[in-house]
Amino acid sequence: SASLYIGSSKLFSIFLANSINAQSYAPAAGLPGSTAIHKDDGQFVAWATGIEVTRGYRDVANPSLGFADAGTPENALGIPQAYIVSLGDRGEATVTFANPIFDGPGFDFAVFENGGVAFLELGIVEVSSDGINFFGFPTHSETQTATQIGSFGSPAAEYLNNIAGKYAGNYGTPFDLNEIPNSPLLDKQNITHVKVIDVVGSINPLYATFDSFNNPINDSYPTPFNSGGFDLQAVGVINEKVLSTETFTAEKLIIYPNPINDIFYSNFMENVQIEIYDLTARLVKKMEAVLSNGINVSDLPSGPYFVHFKFEESKIVKKILVQ
Repeated sequence: SASLYIGSSKLFSIFLANSINAQSYAPAAGLPGSTAIHKDDGQFVAWATGIEVTRGYRDVANPSLGFADAGTPENALGIPQAYIVSLGDRGEATVTFANPIFDGPGFDFAVFENGGVAFLELGIVEVSSDGINFFGFPTHSETQTATQIGSFGSPAAEYLNNIAGKYAGNYGTPFDLNEIPNSPLLDKQNITHVKVIDVVGSINPLYATFDSFNNPINDSYPTPFNSGGFDLQAVGVINEKVLSTETFTAEKLIIYPNPINDIFYSNFMENVQIEIYDLTARLVKKMEAVLSNGINVSDLPSGPYFVHFKFEESKIVKKILVQ
């Protein structure tokens, strides 16, 4: 991988790699079926607030060139801006948040990189709920592996799945925590750390980064520059745990799934009072519970209900449908 921060006066040759398989994934931003999310999209409710970076070499095959050093870690905090932090070959960035991310409806967070459609830079994404044990998303690269993409070439978004950087700058690559296999060491309702690991685009097995199917991920290589490697812009949160009365609002409080078969959950972590009313305003259920642990409504007949959530001096009413 390399950065677009390399001299803009140069004319870079463009090599768009073609897939050798029929299957394809979500295409570039603006095309039908794309999952790209613009940085200004209202889905984002929070951004990374802390970061630690371990830089990689400018060229993992030639350590004498030293480490990538473009940008500073703080550039990747908050909403995406013009600045970045370059990770270098196999470099890593681990970001943290004011409130945890939870596995809710749809995508849960998105990673931003400053590349362009003709110059995508890729990264592997892992998450943790304790900062010690990290678990990655299942990845797939269908980009051909017969020919090395050059220093200023690019793979194409439609041949990449669950790999950060598949979308151009200002468009986040989204991730759904539900796609990570369950583990007793990972609480997907309480994600505190997101790690991005640079993809070394070499197809040489000595240096390659492999996807979940053991395919080398063909990316621009070599990129022996101070701005080499994945250029992290930001990590945006879509499903954020609500932790305090200041964020206990109807807009912030998420109920899922809805409609409900047996149990529904929420992003609020504190103990709340719950009252459930039917359409005749009759109280049918009352309890105190932590919403993120799940509320069982299997004892209620099918139909619509109004749920009153009370926390300290605040009250929110949500409509649910029990199937």
